[in-house]
Amino acid sequence: MARDSQAALVALNRFGFGARGGASGDFINAATDPRGFVKAELSRPSGVLLEAPALQSTPQLGQAVFEYQAQVKQAREAAAKAGGPAEAQPQQVPADQKPDAKARRNLSLNMAAMDIAGQPPEMKAADNAAKAAESMQPNAAAPPVAKPAPQPLNVIQKTFRAEALARLQRATLADCGFTERLVVFWSNHFCISAAKGELARMWAGSFEREAIRPHVLGRFADMLKAVEQHPAMLFFLDNQQSLGPDSRAGQNRKRGLNENLAREIMELHTLGVGGGYTQEDVTSLARIITGWTFAGRQGQLGVPGSFVFNSNAHQPGPQVLLGKTYEATGVAQGEAALADIARHPSTASFIATKFVRHFVADDPPLGLVARLRDVFVKTDGDLKAFATALVDADEAWKAPLTKMRSPYEFLVASGRLLARVPEDPGGYLNNLNLLGQPLWAPPGPNGFPDTNAAWTAPEGMKLRLDVAAQMGARLGNNIDPLDLLEFAASDAASVETRRTIERAESRQQALALLLMSPELQRR
Repeated sequence: MARDSQAALVALNRFGFGARGGASGDFINAATDPRGFVKAELSRPSGVLLEAPALQSTPQLGQAVFEYQAQVKQAREAAAKAGGPAEAQPQQVPADQKPDAKARRNLSLNMAAMDIAGQPPEMKAADNAAKAAESMQPNAAAPPVAKPAPQPLNVIQKTFRAEALARLQRATLADCGFTERLVVFWSNHFCISAAKGELARMWAGSFEREAIRPHVLGRFADMLKAVEQHPAMLFFLDNQQSLGPDSRAGQNRKRGLNENLAREIMELHTLGVGGGYTQEDVTSLARIITGWTFAGRQGQLGVPGSFVFNSNAHQPGPQVLLGKTYEATGVAQGEAALADIARHPSTASFIATKFVRHFVADDPPLGLVARLRDVFVKTDGDLKAFATALVDADEAWKAPLTKMRSPYEFLVASGRLLARVPEDPGGYLNNLNLLGQPLWAPPGPNGFPDTNAAWTAPEGMKLRLDVAAQMGARLGNNIDPLDLLEFAASDAASVETRRTIERAESRQQALALLLMSPELQRR
């Protein structure tokens, strides 16, 4: 079968995370059968799931948070009685996940290169030799300054890092990465933010594993239900605080509705702005999903950290939503409403437009959007058929590779090309934060932006260049950038890129230029 190098580049970059270095043969496989290479992952639904002994369920993680918070409270109370500082303090946001801070940028760049590229053996040997030499100089003019012992990671930080590492490793090892790209898309569509608080940070990974991954190749309605009933989403959008005004709890506590979740379901998750709903519909949906909450630390309603329906907080009576009456059937009332919203024509249009914008172009081809919308409607939201239709569409292969990779895609693509499977997530987390896309922590419920303008600002590109330069400095002596270019793009690489790399003053500079080339930055 003839090779199609340009189609291979589209297969790997538009639909996946780029070619892996080493002896993977990704580019050759993609060039031989580009569409088959991409769709192969769709035939392995179980491959989307992410399971590991260290990754626990949401209720288990909730219980761990509750226990940790109780320990911190006890330590504070004991310290207050003793008149001293508490020894155990919660660390809400660790160093590798703090909001963007220019003062930390240069420090984190080195960590990124170390984590993605790994420290060369000779550097490790040099470091060890230097430490040994220092230890044999008792008469040194100035004694070494004692460094403070690093603070141990609390259970929330450990969990977040373990979840992040599992996700990064999966993305790095995937053949094409199409299903992992689908996970990233849907996770950003139905986003929560780990910055909301300790529970959100603890549950960010399990939310993706439990509510997103099982349904990426399933039905949209099933994903929608799983997402809106997941404790992480209920906590993120405050639905546990929403009480039906006429419910027993609402009357006793003199507190009413919280419309956050209902509004985002309609505006961001399904119908979209201008999708045909009104403020009255938002209020009605908020009433319908009152009582959707999660069990607290005392476990009075169920297993702590699990989804529960609290009938005492649910607004009684039938409700009218989008012109249809939903009878008072408890939790089933809300599930029926979500099922109908998932099938609404506006939902199909909104999802199809957003999907094509993500994978093809900022200005999505209208014909392709219409075709995917029809597939969504005819298959009752079958997301495997939906994704397959995208891969089968000629427009998805003919459109130029003009979309800028997000920071996450850039770092994963670099790690794949350098054949480095991450063993610690620290460098990635630092640099995702540095580049403006902290993992599972978008700035709002609408997720991270998905247009070129968001990622091509001069400051952002400068930071990418800094990261690429650090990787080049670490690995340039041991890697031939022209060999890597063959893995990444082969003869689909532009003449300009090849000449730029050949004319570089050093291998280190050449590697940095490769990582910043259109073949690595565009998809």
